[in-house]
Amino acid sequence: MTGKIIGLFVAAVFGASLVAGPVSATPAKEAPWLPEAAAYRLTLFLGNLEPLPWDEIETAWSEPYRNSEFSTGALAWLEAESGADAALLLEAIARQDRQAVFAEATRLIALRIDEELDAALAAENSATAQQALRTARELYRAFADGVAAADSEVARRIGLAWLELASSTGSSGVLGAGAAPADHDAMAAARAVISDYLAENYLVDRFAPREMLSALPEAAALSGRTIELPPSLPPGSDIFDQDPLPLLVLNFEEQGIDETDLPLVAYGDMLFDSAQIFGRPARDLGIACSTCHNRSDVNQRLFIPGASHQPGAIDVDGAFFNPIFNDRREDPLDIPSLRGLRFTGPYGRDGRFASLRDFSRNVIVNEFGGDEPTPFMLDALVAYLLEFDFLPNSMLTSDGRLTETATESARRGEAIFNRPFAELGNRSCASCHVPDGNFLDRQAHDIGSAKPVYEGARAGAFDTPTLLGTASTAPYLHDGSLPTLAAVVDWFDETKALQLTDAERADLTAYLETVGAADEPYEAFDAENTAFRLAFSELTTFASTLDALLPRRDAEHILLLTDTVAADLSADASTMSNLSARPEVYALAERLTEVGAAVRAEDWVAAEARWSAFRAEANAIEERAF
Repeated sequence: MTGKIIGLFVAAVFGASLVAGPVSATPAKEAPWLPEAAAYRLTLFLGNLEPLPWDEIETAWSEPYRNSEFSTGALAWLEAESGADAALLLEAIARQDRQAVFAEATRLIALRIDEELDAALAAENSATAQQALRTARELYRAFADGVAAADSEVARRIGLAWLELASSTGSSGVLGAGAAPADHDAMAAARAVISDYLAENYLVDRFAPREMLSALPEAAALSGRTIELPPSLPPGSDIFDQDPLPLLVLNFEEQGIDETDLPLVAYGDMLFDSAQIFGRPARDLGIACSTCHNRSDVNQRLFIPGASHQPGAIDVDGAFFNPIFNDRREDPLDIPSLRGLRFTGPYGRDGRFASLRDFSRNVIVNEFGGDEPTPFMLDALVAYLLEFDFLPNSMLTSDGRLTETATESARRGEAIFNRPFAELGNRSCASCHVPDGNFLDRQAHDIGSAKPVYEGARAGAFDTPTLLGTASTAPYLHDGSLPTLAAVVDWFDETKALQLTDAERADLTAYLETVGAADEPYEAFDAENTAFRLAFSELTTFASTLDALLPRRDAEHILLLTDTVAADLSADASTMSNLSARPEVYALAERLTEVGAAVRAEDWVAAEARWSAFRAEANAIEERAF
């Protein structure tokens, strides 16, 4: 069950209000979580959903989190590796007592940390002590951001205690040489710093009621202070680009026009990649338009527990991104491709937006809680979106007919696709997916893929999607419930009683796969033509719009650009293959930051000078930027 998050990042915790923390332009990958720590973090995250997904909370403890490195869930792990008893936690989950679940889960993690610290101090050799200590510290990670947000000095003191523990465990040396005994007094003193804090804040007998579940220590919850808690996604989340990377086909590029000569389009390209246009938490987590629609396609790996029912799907009208837009319905949407967007209106899952401009504003303001975009921003974003083209397909003509390169099976399938069926009201597949209309009819239809939410409801009507490029955009239907095009054919045959033979099903599938194919669906990289080189080219192109913005003294749009591009350029530099050029890329990002600083100071002469320096340095390192 997928719930809706209420007040996950901005809420009150018994008098301590939480405000999202510093902006992060690019999402950062996390280290793996231990099973019980992962289950705890998932419990905090899911426990702030409305309605509460109790089945998912239970699963968080019974099953490994998505993409876990461990084959067992937290409960089985605890049974095998620990003496800690999860019975009280399970009882709290069974009676669906949110506050009790928080209390028991919090105490369980604190007890596990103490258990591993006990093992470290009792260890007979340094290797065993160090392993127990590593486990304890990985478990403490479940609380670490809460401690740091509540009191940086306490967090520093506890951090030093962990370092003291690590340095006091002794060493067996190398072949006996350099061996050092453990300093048990130092270990005990450092351990006391950690355990005393846990006892006071995470092992208390009765926790203050929490409006928002978080890892904040009990003292912070009782303080009444305003505390900044950096937003985070739970274990199992994945908001990174898919691999292989989809090929992006832009209309102007195919006509030989350089994007640097189209500043409005280039600025829109930047906005599409910028988390800055959204509100919190999306902005802080580095989520942009391109996170879901990477290079105009579908990010099939995107997954957020509680907001996604499967990879490649997201519930955009829940309170996760914008509480005020929460429709309190469980309706995650399979992410649609944006290829050929200028041909595929109206927009939205049910075609409710006739205008791409209105649709874009709705995404920014309503779905993701961003500030009202300026007219220039909407003009730029729409100008860029309208350049998205379908992928070239040599087996299909521009008016939707098969070419000579198509297989005989696909040709037979084409005839079936255009055949009227009495069971479809004497309509054919082509009646809705019109071949010479880019395989759509610009209408919404209720095909029965969604169950009516009440008797007589028409909420299951969805905008007809194009079939172009669909071979690489699985799964299918509005909710991604069908994994293959063959499954789509089977579904229509069975639900509409078309009575196709096995051979006809195979031929119709071959036709759909041919229509949905592409000559080159993915980017091709090599030793020097790397993903970073592609990113470097895009980011420097975004920056080129300063040639138009600086003379206009357009501070608002300049700062949006410099803040976005400088942060992304610095973050992407970490992926470079050519390590020798990495410092120069960091310096280049700093140069763009200096442009922004000068604009903020209204020193336009300095801004122009920094921009000139950026261009010169970017040109100088372009060949080595891979």
